[in-house]
Amino acid sequence: MKRAHIPLLLAILAFVLLLASGPGSRMDWWEFRTGFALMRWAVYLGLGATVLALLLLVIPRTRRGNAATLMLGAVVGIAVVAVPLYGLSQAKSLPMIHDISTDTQRPPEFVAVLPLRADAANPSDYGGAEIASLQAQAYPDIRTQTLDLAPSEAFDRAEKVAREMGWEIVAADRSGGRIEATDTTFWFGFKDDVVVRIEAEGSGSRIDIRSVSRVGQSDVGKNAKRISAYAKALGSKPASG
Repeated sequence: MKRAHIPLLLAILAFVLLLASGPGSRMDWWEFRTGFALMRWAVYLGLGATVLALLLLVIPRTRRGNAATLMLGAVVGIAVVAVPLYGLSQAKSLPMIHDISTDTQRPPEFVAVLPLRADAANPSDYGGAEIASLQAQAYPDIRTQTLDLAPSEAFDRAEKVAREMGWEIVAADRSGGRIEATDTTFWFGFKDDVVVRIEAEGSGSRIDIRSVSRVGQSDVGKNAKRISAYAKALGSKPASG
């Protein structure tokens, strides 16, 4: 094997590890911690490939006739490293919370989902004032929503939108004004649970949404994004005050 080919082979191996880390966890080939370990090794190999490619590029003997191969190894290595590092930077910029609710004083409660969370690392009970404070600082736009619809009509729309978003509906309690569902993240297949509460308010309805991860101290903003996307699809508006 030519020495100039080593960085590219390392970069390709790093890419394969990165590509397999999430889907392998999602398909239950290994647990998510193994997937994280694969991502970590992808970063190490990607860095190694990049450094080695750059070193060989400055040596005339190895650069001659191999510049394109070495540059490709460096580019692939950098690309592989950039993806996990970007995710890490996002995680560090956000609070270490995984429970987001539009109503932090009276968060919607899970009922039907509880058996599914029996072995979950994260509890279903809300964390209280500290979590509410961290959420308010990071996601000030996460607020109770309103619809100019009667509760029964608001319930129908809320359930329809939940299904359209691909959530797995666990319970749709019309009389209690509660919809419970599970959403699965794209890459690692993490299970996050959602509860939507519909209550009468004036001539319309008050909609509160809570999204909670089953595992992980930080959700990297996923639950807040899910709530925002749902509220937008619902066509609701933030409650005044």
